[in-house]
Amino acid sequence: MLPSALRLPTGIRLAPSWVCGSSRSFMDLKSLLSSLNDFASLSFAESWDNVGLLVEPSPPHTVRTLFLTNDLTEAVMDEALQKKADLILSYHPPIFRAMKCVTWKTWKERLVIRALENRVAIYSPHTAYDAAPQGVNTWLAKGLGACSTRPIHPSKALTCPTEGAHRLEFNVSHTQDLDKVMSAVKGIGDVSVTSFPARRDGEEETRISLNCTQKSLMQVLAFLSQNQQLYQKTEILSLEKPLLLDTGMGRLCTLDEAVSLATMIERIKGHLKLSHVRLALGVGKTLESLVKVVALCAGSGGSVLQGVEADLYLTGEMSHHDVLDAASKGINIILCEHSNTERGFLSDLQEMLGAHLENKINIILSETDRDPLCVV
Repeated sequence: MLPSALRLPTGIRLAPSWVCGSSRSFMDLKSLLSSLNDFASLSFAESWDNVGLLVEPSPPHTVRTLFLTNDLTEAVMDEALQKKADLILSYHPPIFRAMKCVTWKTWKERLVIRALENRVAIYSPHTAYDAAPQGVNTWLAKGLGACSTRPIHPSKALTCPTEGAHRLEFNVSHTQDLDKVMSAVKGIGDVSVTSFPARRDGEEETRISLNCTQKSLMQVLAFLSQNQQLYQKTEILSLEKPLLLDTGMGRLCTLDEAVSLATMIERIKGHLKLSHVRLALGVGKTLESLVKVVALCAGSGGSVLQGVEADLYLTGEMSHHDVLDAASKGINIILCEHSNTERGFLSDLQEMLGAHLENKINIILSETDRDPLCVV
């Protein structure tokens, strides 16, 4: 109840809390998408995933309100439209398999129709946010207590540290041969050449190192095969793309201090705001068994966690046989339902994106979004 001195005139109502910040400015959709990619690159996503801009109204499209949800259902779409969202960031992609038509027949088709009719864009980051250093799995690990973490399956950079994907090295023994070889390889495209002194059997030689593409590698080898007297001791290396720091699928977490499984269960329930979780005890383990190493993966973690050595697996769901296999090895398993291990991240995301986007747009969380499964 407002104090009498602050009561509003008849007919005037306070705006709902989600309208707060609506006086902020706006961003062009393309600029916003670029900023979202700077926050967490879509290149982090798994190759099988369907990420990025999934529905785009005809340009130009202005975004004043960004609406965050874990799953875009029809009920969530109702809420997004009521709150006048211009862009829905749905962690899970509502469009995953190919659509052969867009009619009013199925709920996913209706989502597309309603988004376009109301000029609402839809964007999904999914596994890009799983792998990101500040993403979903990092958030999930916060519920374990003080620990050190590293990705279970680290992501690789998009490119090699040097131009080309292969390195070819060989020795040239005579100065006149060196001039001929250097002239020939420099005439091949997509090749970078370096040279340095070398010795072989007490003789002064020059070591040639080439970084090249697959195509140019074949051209260099063709030249060398016709001039075998010019080179010896040839080596061909495939250049690996470097691993990205703190980026990748899943997290292997080592607690600063081991705790009982019972304590860990309570920590996880508190972090995820759940009254119940599903537990499979590892063979020979009890609720008093100590937990020091936790392997986790938000969502469906069976394939990511498989074969990882840990005291506990934490994920949303795993197949029955994956659970049996892990438990047979003495590993405890906690399952929390798929999206329960993801949804809480959106509150952190709201804050991080607000700072990243310099509060240029209004960012709101869905109040309708929830896991479809519950304990009854």
